[in-house]
Amino acid sequence: MGRLIVNADDFGLTSGVNRAIAELHNAGVVTSASLMACAAATEEAIELARSMPTLGVGCHIVLVDGEPVLPAHQIPTLVDRKTGRFPSSLDKFLAGLFTGRIRAAEIEAEAAAQVGLLQQRGVRLTHVDSHMHTHVFSAVLRPVLRAAGAAGIRAIRHPFEPEWAARATAGASLRRIAALTALRTLEPRSRRILAGEGFVTTDGTIAIAGTGTLNASALRSLLERLPPGTWELVTHPGYNDASLAQVRTRLRASRDVERQSLLAVREFPAIQLASFADLRAPAA
Repeated sequence: MGRLIVNADDFGLTSGVNRAIAELHNAGVVTSASLMACAAATEEAIELARSMPTLGVGCHIVLVDGEPVLPAHQIPTLVDRKTGRFPSSLDKFLAGLFTGRIRAAEIEAEAAAQVGLLQQRGVRLTHVDSHMHTHVFSAVLRPVLRAAGAAGIRAIRHPFEPEWAARATAGASLRRIAALTALRTLEPRSRRILAGEGFVTTDGTIAIAGTGTLNASALRSLLERLPPGTWELVTHPGYNDASLAQVRTRLRASRDVERQSLLAVREFPAIQLASFADLRAPAA
């Protein structure tokens, strides 16, 4: 069977999310987590990351629905003038991106600031990825790679779910599967960009289709079909508690479901668990 990076997104979102990630790592299930540089429980997540050296930690670069690290006046095309926050939805962000209003230099600067904040706090970053997978688009990918490369990071999430995984994810909506199918046409360009910049990544990411619906049955269906290669299982575990109720997210009850369901990973001992730190860097 293949090699699997079990990555938990939104590290730092709330204390309940942090707690779930720490518990699942200690249970031998979660091998990697993506840390938000400017979220409600980021400070706690940083302390946890430093106390768990066996947990791979990436920078979860946020450009949508969150607070920037840089002052708003330094990234005016990325933030709302009234609130100083990033666009509240992916649609609003993409509207700015595809009309050319968002400047690549500002994406690079903000990504560098988020990576830098975590590194300055003593977090050894294994990779980068992005909230809502915004780096699936080359207009985001290129500046993110420049920021990551300048910080000494050479691994990144490959946010494309193969057809076999989308089909195997029970409960995934047809609309979401259709969107992933359309985005898959961007994969060859992404591969070329990564190769040109000297970055490593996985063979693909699974359970994107299952975001919000990933239960134990759907997880087993995916892992039973895992082919050779190195894959990333993207997950969103947590506790649906009072802290989460204060956060704008569509993933509430599903965080409890994923937290409990991820223990099913232990039913597949033939799958080698890994982190982004285990990916082989390209030859110089």
